[in-house]
Amino acid sequence: QLSEDVERVSENPTDEREGEMEVHEDASSVILPDSELGTTAPSLRFSKTCLKNVFSVILLFMYLLLMAVAVFLVYQTISDFREKLKHPVMSVSYKEVSLYDAPGIAFYPGKARLLSCKHHYYDHIPPLINPGQPGDIECTTQRINYTDPFTNQTMKYALVVQGPRDVKKKELVFLQFHLNGTDQDFSAIDYLLFSSFQEFIDSPEKAEFMKDCEGSYSSWKFSGGFRTWVKMSLVKTKEEDGSETVEFKQETSVVNYIDQRTKPRSDQLFFVVFEWKDPFIQTVQDIITANPWNTIALLCGIFLALFKAADFAKLSVKWMIKIRKRHLKRSRQVMNHIS
Repeated sequence: QLSEDVERVSENPTDEREGEMEVHEDASSVILPDSELGTTAPSLRFSKTCLKNVFSVILLFMYLLLMAVAVFLVYQTISDFREKLKHPVMSVSYKEVSLYDAPGIAFYPGKARLLSCKHHYYDHIPPLINPGQPGDIECTTQRINYTDPFTNQTMKYALVVQGPRDVKKKELVFLQFHLNGTDQDFSAIDYLLFSSFQEFIDSPEKAEFMKDCEGSYSSWKFSGGFRTWVKMSLVKTKEEDGSETVEFKQETSVVNYIDQRTKPRSDQLFFVVFEWKDPFIQTVQDIITANPWNTIALLCGIFLALFKAADFAKLSVKWMIKIRKRHLKRSRQVMNHIS
């Protein structure tokens, strides 16, 4: 920039002459003693020019510092944006409902037999009249056989029961099983939960549907000689590809059953209750907190500040050059006048 201004001055000598003439006129219009011309005026002008130069240099360095900070902010903003893209945040939301889609409860009773199944409300289960004897089966049930999805060799027998729906009335399903005898030390019945009993009924290939459910959902057990109380909650997870998976969470409590039958029995009785824990469906999904529009706006603001700082620095350098030239001209004029 300095070399360009020097070349510009050398190419336009007339401008310099005109400036000298203006300075001569200003100098001639003011009449000062020789002593004041030699000492006071040059020193005052030199001190003011020096202060202006120092102030300009300080401003220039301040704006260079601001430019460095802006460049660092650009780098940090881009790094944070890329980091947020790689690590999304898990978001959990709850939706309150009055009715659930009735889940399917698939039991694998083996040699055990279903004695009774009823829907009750408001957590009220009346006492058993004839425990161990066949009773009313008021639930919607479906029996199905299909091949084991993990071995593809053995056949599995499942009893599918429609689960509770009305969460406001605290609807529950109470089931009683009977096992006449077993050669094992411990007796238990396996079961699994899947999201919709109606989808199972509407499925044309129920065997394939159950194979998929067994491969996707976890299975649990409840033991004989106890009343097992299962409280379910539903969790929906939204995947990155837009698909949705459903799973159940359970809270299980076990209460001992006091067998009051007159004769000692070798058979086993199983009691299990299914109900919803609360009316909230939990939805889990990954959310990318990095907003591209906010990042673009921030980068635009930073780049605008960079351009403004660069423009101001350029003008400051030109101003310093002009002040330096004026100081040199005035110094030569004063020296010529004194001489």
